Amino acid sequence: MSLDSPSPRSPLVLALFLSSPVFADDLFLDSDPLPQVLTATRLKQSPAAVPGSMTVIDNTLITASGARDISEVLRLVPGMMVGNLSGNQAVVNYHGTNATQARRMQVLIDGRSVYRAGLATVDWSDIPVAMEDIERIEVFRGPNTVSYGANALMAVVNIITRKPADSLGTRMKVTRGQRGIDDFYASQGVGWDDGDLRLSLSGQQDDGFDTDRTGADYRDSRRLNRFNLAVSQTLDERQSIDWQLNAKEGSNQRPYTYRPVFSGITSSGNNSDVSAKDYAGSLRWNLDLNPGHSLYVQSSAQHWDRQQTWRACDAEVSFSPQLTQLWQLNPNYTERLARNIASFTGTGAPAGTPAEQALGAQVLDQWRNGASQTVCGNIDQSTRESRYDLELQDTLSLADGLRLVSGLNYRYDRANSETYFNGTLDDTTWRAFGQLEWRASEHWLLQGGAMFEDTQLIGSSLTPRVAVNYLINPRHGLRAVYSEAVRSPDMFENSVNWSYRVTNLRPSAYGQSSARYFVSTRGPGNLDQEHMRSRELGYNGYFADLGLAVDVKLFYDEITGMVSEPLRNNQFIASNSNTARFSGAETQLDWRINQADRLRLTYAYVDADASNPQDAQQTARNSGSAGWLRDWGHGWNSALFYYGDDALNGYRFERVDTRIAKRIVLGKTNLELAGVLQQRLDHQPTTLIDNNYDDRRVMYFSAELAF
Repeated sequence: MSLDSPSPRSPLVLALFLSSPVFADDLFLDSDPLPQVLTATRLKQSPAAVPGSMTVIDNTLITASGARDISEVLRLVPGMMVGNLSGNQAVVNYHGTNATQARRMQVLIDGRSVYRAGLATVDWSDIPVAMEDIERIEVFRGPNTVSYGANALMAVVNIITRKPADSLGTRMKVTRGQRGIDDFYASQGVGWDDGDLRLSLSGQQDDGFDTDRTGADYRDSRRLNRFNLAVSQTLDERQSIDWQLNAKEGSNQRPYTYRPVFSGITSSGNNSDVSAKDYAGSLRWNLDLNPGHSLYVQSSAQHWDRQQTWRACDAEVSFSPQLTQLWQLNPNYTERLARNIASFTGTGAPAGTPAEQALGAQVLDQWRNGASQTVCGNIDQSTRESRYDLELQDTLSLADGLRLVSGLNYRYDRANSETYFNGTLDDTTWRAFGQLEWRASEHWLLQGGAMFEDTQLIGSSLTPRVAVNYLINPRHGLRAVYSEAVRSPDMFENSVNWSYRVTNLRPSAYGQSSARYFVSTRGPGNLDQEHMRSRELGYNGYFADLGLAVDVKLFYDEITGMVSEPLRNNQFIASNSNTARFSGAETQLDWRINQADRLRLTYAYVDADASNPQDAQQTARNSGSAGWLRDWGHGWNSALFYYGDDALNGYRFERVDTRIAKRIVLGKTNLELAGVLQQRLDHQPTTLIDNNYDDRRVMYFSAELAF
């Protein structure tokens, strides 16, 4: 776990102060095995040997937090900025930037990416995995393109599910509470001589935020159901197969945000809800050639389906061929004419080029001759995305103290949307990666790696990382890391062909029952990759006699060629013209004080400086968390968490979560009753001005049977 204090240096100072024997050899106990993490380099390493900063959120922490969503658990990660677009749209970014989605962070489930390349997003509430199925979450805090390719620009979140062998038996859980909370979970695990299986079904439901800035009801409730099947099969003493099937279906309400362009037109006000379906399957073959040589082949297929339709109203002139030509000629001139068209009817077209004025005059004539009438039609903003992935990885011990992991990866992405792409767009990606770890001596560990990546739409890149770890002993290490990383512009940013075909027009527009709206947006098609250069100094230590784990990080990151423009169908002009710098310190401390008490603190100080001010707006300068877990005996346990940041998008966030649980043994059955209370300490909206609750307090309760 992690404790971090308001001063980034204090956990390290405390650790050093607590012992003269702190770094002595007798602190390293051979009987107490070192913990292992995998996400950093794809090699199993102790935390002190990792070339970067890691946060591991184990199953105990996940359960104690009472969190219903993965995004909420990530508040326990120092430097992670967690907010909301709306009640069912969480936004998570490491250190920030203006991206409303996780554009610069790779998110994995058991090594399978759930980052959607088409629209540059991670649907946090729609990830098809139940909280109860998660064993731990490993977060690599920093660029890791070297191991996971483009989009691992700022961090990697790897969600690792429980092995079927650790999920035997039956579990059933229900959760009910305020704000419409209504969740369920059920799983069945079975085993046989050479294999194990877990089948789980789960669902979530809640009402989201209560009101918008005007006090009106905020339409943002959600409902979802999930299916997960995981199987592990041992083929012989050297081979095994793991495979998974995942499915999710649900609906997410969306506030109706369409506003007519032309004055005097009343919006229809219908809903614009999203019906979501996700499917995924993966198969992994593991082969141990000998104790120092192993490989695996993993393949996966995923499909995301988002159906979103609504009915909108605007003036008939919205579908004028002349207005469409004018937009293509000069969007600024066209928007000025359209939004003030009534004031130009008596004075003529506004000043402009002869071509602009000629088209503007024709549009004004149409307006005068009846094209100002209201027409309504159906808009379809649905998207479908698919991904097929194949990866080969080889892990080899070349000699004592020398290990190499290398591999190849092929990925095919396809996005289909009549609105965003005017059809289908696809991309292919080839990757070759390698990471070398050399224990030059008892204390010095040298690591280097690189990723070569080539994409059909963007081109090729080569990103390196070098690190030096000085191991004071196996549990304590100092590190210096230099790494470079890239982010490839997604399909939307680079190749968007955004326009709305409105169908079932009533009355018809220019004699048509189906027509294109005059506003359209085309991507530049020639965007380059974003580039990051990162420097890090850090310390990681575990004091076995104290049960204390400490990590301290100093960082300086520079991003160039940033694509920062908001994704909107209104003169969206993407470019690589922006830059950003993030510097500061992070610390985490996890202290198992005794068998009953566990204390965890995190703190991050992030100084952001960006050419686009909005890229610094999503960064809280000070943020952190504090947690106390206690086992009271006789089946009682409790947890108390504090989360806070000084300003995310200008709004302060402070909340205290309390969970109290009682475990009751009924023969071979365990029953756990738990209650969670979340209390906001601030009185501000959450991230955006429309995200408001009537009551700053929410309670929910759960009952779980395991047998």
